[in-house]
Amino acid sequence: MAIDKEKIRLAAEQETLLITLYSKVYGCPQTVFKDEKTRQILDRIDYDFSQLKVPTGTRLTVCLRAKKFDEIVREFLASHPQGVVLHLGCGLDTRFVRVGSPRIDWYDLDLPEVIDLRKKFFDETDNYHMIPSSVTDLSWVDRIPTRDQDVLVVAEGLLMYLKDEQVKALVLRLKEAFPGCELAFDAYSTLTVRRVKDHPSIKKTGALIQWGIDDARQIEHWASGIRLKEEWFYTQSKDIKKLAFSHRLIFAIAGLFSVARKAHRILYYAL
Repeated sequence: MAIDKEKIRLAAEQETLLITLYSKVYGCPQTVFKDEKTRQILDRIDYDFSQLKVPTGTRLTVCLRAKKFDEIVREFLASHPQGVVLHLGCGLDTRFVRVGSPRIDWYDLDLPEVIDLRKKFFDETDNYHMIPSSVTDLSWVDRIPTRDQDVLVVAEGLLMYLKDEQVKALVLRLKEAFPGCELAFDAYSTLTVRRVKDHPSIKKTGALIQWGIDDARQIEHWASGIRLKEEWFYTQSKDIKKLAFSHRLIFAIAGLFSVARKAHRILYYAL
């Protein structure tokens, strides 16, 4: 039986969601990360993924990143079973399917064109919602009714595309709207930001990487009460031992150098 294919027409930064989608299916052994819903979506998309030229290392990193974010969400929901999860820049991610719960309210946010595409694969429910908006148009915050619930905000593969002042405005608005909320995101170092323009997939999409941070505690100075909960490096992943020897060796070498560990990591704050 033939599968109806969805043609993809996205702008530069939006097209990077296809890198993530492809990587989660072909990035690592299924013993490390398995996502059947993403595979189903990939099978329905009419797009030549080979033109993205996604390096093996990038595909692997995407999977390890997704797994770490899944762990953060699971731990939050274990402590706050009736909380709220906001996923900013969700793309076609299937995290709600992987770790969501009927007891929580979940909001996936992305640009209107991306949400239009997303609605071809996901249906809204009483507790699962999709918000079409730019993350930098902070009026979307007013559309989240929390009823004094605990809030976790996740921004995966997003903030590096924003400008410094946009990142700061977002963090401060989240702190104001959801006092005591938690925020997890991945970040590049400033050196990585300067170098990543030569990444083959980034060159293909034409996406512009703008923001990086070297000292994770810098954000604590943006407002009183902001606290760094965790700075997680990919070299800490327990799944590295499940990878091929060549990849285990690369991670082992990277773990020896601070500049390599901090090139791309996950930061987790209480606001």
